Amino acid sequence: MHRRWLPLLLAFAAVVAAVASVSSQAPSSRSAGSTHAWTPPLGPDGHPDLQGTWLNSSATPLERPKALEGRATLTDEEVAELRRRADRLFKGTNADFAGGDAVFLAALNDIDRFTSTTATGSTYEMIEREFDNRTSLVVDPPDGRIPPSTAAAQERREAIDAARRRAEGPEDFTLVERCLTYGMPRVSGSNTGAGPNGYYQIVQTPGYVVLFLEVIHEARIIPLDGRPHLPATVGLWQGDSRGRWEGSTLVVDTTNFSPRNNFMGSSERLHMVERLTRVAPDQIDYAITIDDPSTWTKPWTAVIRLKRSTQRLFEYACHEGNYEIVRGMFGAARAKESGR
Repeated sequence: MHRRWLPLLLAFAAVVAAVASVSSQAPSSRSAGSTHAWTPPLGPDGHPDLQGTWLNSSATPLERPKALEGRATLTDEEVAELRRRADRLFKGTNADFAGGDAVFLAALNDIDRFTSTTATGSTYEMIEREFDNRTSLVVDPPDGRIPPSTAAAQERREAIDAARRRAEGPEDFTLVERCLTYGMPRVSGSNTGAGPNGYYQIVQTPGYVVLFLEVIHEARIIPLDGRPHLPATVGLWQGDSRGRWEGSTLVVDTTNFSPRNNFMGSSERLHMVERLTRVAPDQIDYAITIDDPSTWTKPWTAVIRLKRSTQRLFEYACHEGNYEIVRGMFGAARAKESGR
């Protein structure tokens, strides 16, 4: 296990204790072609036990690269070659931080050295990204690509970009930039949802499931008692989540998003359905279906493989009172206005 240094703004202060799993089975990886039957252990609520600390360390890109068009999977030999290239690019070097899809794309393109204009230093060694045979997290549509955006979505993005350039007040910055929330869901080709910021902790009781995310220290408390969603007039940054069990799968239905959530340009009409299924002692398949008719021409689904981790969660010390960041962004906006 590589040493896990958290990115800039992370303070190693308060440790959140990981919930111990009741599973006594020895961890083993699940291969894509495995046919072995496996029954998950049950938690205290009588349903499959999802408790513990889980990590999204996947190198698989959100969308299928053009170079792999028409190919849903890679051969084992191709995966081994991508790993070899990633080791050359990132292990034991001063390569820049490669978040989101960057590790996979750098290995696929077999570049000489990875650099990023927004990086703060090398972080590949703190969590090694995991390559598998998949060519995209998006599984629907079958081409592995997110459906086209609507004209309304493009207008919203342009308005947000214009406000950020103008930057007359803190509200003109995104919730991420203000250290308020990274929003939901945590899947984007350019964000840091995989790797050092991909830690989840799951706590399970008969009436609730809590999904705790290390980054921005956000806890989603999800009731399982069948209560209805909040009135449509109530919008929340993380939406309003309601859970239920369908066999061995935990299904979480989330509506009532605030337009400030702005997941990949989405609107308050965003509807998200998450399906968490424990498929092996060390793996949860986490499927996320996104539906927002005012943003995309049709729904789409991505699947993340969460792997069990022995790590503990740390405080992510990014907060709205961090005025140095906001002051710096205002200074940059004023400098652009003056032509400096």
